Amino acid sequence: MNALELKVPPVVLVLVTVSGMWAVSAGVPVFRFTVSGVVWLSSSIALLGVLVAILGVLAFRNAGTTVDPRVPEQSENLVVSGVYRFSRNPMYLGFLLTLLGWGLYLGSFAALFFLPAFIAYMNRFQIIPEERFMRARFGDSYARYRAKVRRWV
Repeated sequence: MNALELKVPPVVLVLVTVSGMWAVSAGVPVFRFTVSGVVWLSSSIALLGVLVAILGVLAFRNAGTTVDPRVPEQSENLVVSGVYRFSRNPMYLGFLLTLLGWGLYLGSFAALFFLPAFIAYMNRFQIIPEERFMRARFGDSYARYRAKVRRWV
């Protein structure tokens, strides 16, 4: 199982999840639902997700640290300001919100079942390994930050 840790770029996982959500929504039409104003609602949630993810990337760039989560050893600085005051993983939170918007747009309960799977995968194979590295690299500073800010929201 450890072979998957930090191997799949999160953007690739998002694209796979988007495709899976679309396929299951088309293939299992019995679990469909409708939401009034779905285009506005789903677009708003997805755009919020994109914004949160971009703010996370910008905070990393401004701090001069890597945005590639597959190589946490290249992290130069512990980023705790901006959007990182509210979430330790705003880029992943942004991806999740974007996927939620997509699932609502598809109007499929079956597609929405991909969201907990996305969270579980990200926690196990991306976030937990990153956290191990951050504890080793930044010690007490990371421990204090982790105590104050939640993993997702």
